[in-house]
Amino acid sequence: MNVIECRGLSKRFGRTVALHDLSFSIKENTITGLVGPNGAGKTTLLKIAAGFLRKTAGEIKVFSSPPFNNLKVSANTFFVDDNMALPATLNLSETLDAARRFYPNWDHQLALRLFDYFSLNPRQLHKNLSKGMKSTFNMIVGLSARCALTIFDEPTVGMDAAVRKDFYRALLQDYLQHPRTIIFSSHLLKEIEDILEEVLLLREGQKRLHLPADQLREYAVGLRGEEDTVKRFTAGKEIYRREQFGKNSIFAAVRNSFTKTELQEACAAGLEVLPVSAEDLCIYLTSRSRGGIDDVFNRN
Repeated sequence: MNVIECRGLSKRFGRTVALHDLSFSIKENTITGLVGPNGAGKTTLLKIAAGFLRKTAGEIKVFSSPPFNNLKVSANTFFVDDNMALPATLNLSETLDAARRFYPNWDHQLALRLFDYFSLNPRQLHKNLSKGMKSTFNMIVGLSARCALTIFDEPTVGMDAAVRKDFYRALLQDYLQHPRTIIFSSHLLKEIEDILEEVLLLREGQKRLHLPADQLREYAVGLRGEEDTVKRFTAGKEIYRREQFGKNSIFAAVRNSFTKTELQEACAAGLEVLPVSAEDLCIYLTSRSRGGIDDVFNRN
């Protein structure tokens, strides 16, 4: 079963095109990473899926229904970001009690254990927390609600590295015990790729790639060495990045359509065959130029 289905989805804000002809589906009980540079349309897409924004064109269904102003979607979706609207007059403990009464799958014992682990003060108001502590509290509520669709939009803003690591582990542990559909938008793909099952990559409001995470890691390969030799082995291949090293040495990140024999021949010809990380590949695929920052200095 698909929890989210998009067909030709588009969204405009005046003359600005935030999403354009976007088509994809997200299966039930998966963790999907939504990645892309600033301005790629990630938050817009998530807010449309959560029912906060109305689409301009195309079709989107969440739980088989249009999400905008849809009670079924709202009751089964939890949206976590750094602008969560929580009751201003309730302290943190009272906010957890209110959430317990609203969400049918709420696990109050989990909420209390996480609250204690991260040393939050139950008498504090959410608005008075630091940015990192707000993100931590939002995460606790998002996990404990156990909604069928849980959306984390850059949820770790302000968290230090140790807290982020604990958060990722808590998310994975709870997901394994209580599977549901989770979408995780983040710039820190390297930190979260181990918990992802699929990756949806956006560029300028369009789908650039949507693959299982394990396939993404094998999607490209790097060749480095003498320029003419690299060019010979990459002729006719899809090249994502080319960088100069010294006067006559280059690195090329290429779609991994090589056979095992071809890679062995490249090594025999003096080339280094290197892995391309999922994070680097996503950067290459969303860059406007194949040479990256080097193109700024290349006047040829």
